[in-house]
Parts: sequence; C-alpha cells; structure tokens
Amino acid sequence: MSRNLTIPPTVPPSGPGRADAVAVVAFGANLGDREETIRSAAERIARLPLVSDVRLSRMFETVALTLDGPDPDAPGYVNAVALVTTRLAPGILLGMLHAIEAENGRERHERWGDRTLDLDLIAYGEERSDDPHVLVPHPRAAERLFVLEPWLDLDPDAELPGHGRVADLAAALRAQGE
Repeated sequence: MSRNLTIPPTVPPSGPGRADAVAVVAFGANLGDREETIRSAAERIARLPLVSDVRLSRMFETVALTLDGPDPDAPGYVNAVALVTTRLAPGILLGMLHAIEAENGRERHERWGDRTLDLDLIAYGEERSDDPHVLVPHPRAAERLFVLEPWLDLDPDAELPGHGRVADLAAALRAQGE
C-alpha cells in the first residue's frame, strides 16, 4: 500500500522588522485649550505601538494662515514639533495621526480652516515618497516657519531631506519676512 506524504512547506524565518526611524510631526491648534491639546496629543502618540520615544518642542504662538495669507483677526495658532522614534511605516503612522486628530474633534470642512488639532508628518528619516496619500517630506515644510522654528528648538542640526539644513531654510524665510 502506498501513502502520499505531504511535506510541509519551509517557513522562512521572520524578519527583523522595520528599523527605528525618527519621524518629524508638526502640531497646530487654534481652537480650544490649544497647549493642552498639543501636550495630550504628544502623550497619545507616545502610547502608539512601535513608538519608543517622543520629544516635544516648546510651544510657539503664530498668526493664523489662510488660503488668502496671514489673518491676524482669526484665532491664533499654537505650533510645536515632535521627534518621534518609531518602527511604524510612514503610512501607518500618518493614519494614526489622523485618528488622533479625530479623537480631538478635528473636522475637515475647509482647507486651512480653524482646527482643534492638526498633525502633519513632515519627515520620516531619510525616506522620500511622492505617493499622494503619504508625501514625505511634507511638500510645504520648507516654506513654513511655524514648522521649522519648533523643529530647530529640538534639533539645531536638523535637515529636511531634499531641501537642506532647517536652520538655513528658516533664515531664508526670516530674511524674506515670512
């Protein structure tokens, strides 16, 4: 009598996973208790799986920026930046940032409108992506002092991939009166 033996497939060993990367996350809020919202959002990011460290900059008060330019009559913003050490993929991290915005009452009705919390993924290590769902580095980060100055507060030697030193970018914007 012959028997058919089924040999189980060789299971490859599990890989080491994604290495730690430092993601740069920008925070902004101009409604509600802005500073408390930013602090609690940073604490929430620190509790995400595969996040091992979150360093939050000082808070910076800025004038609201609308599609028509700066609006000193609109509620002012508080901005900050966090350096987030994580093994989450950029797209997963961005999705979790959007979920944290929603937890804080963020509604997306108007582009550049008032908001309880805005979280932007500015950079993710040296990675670059032109995927419309996960653009890294952020396409307008080099043009925004409200991102660059808090980032410099944490890392004076920071570089924005593809754009150069953050200190040089900020100095150029200041010279233009941005």
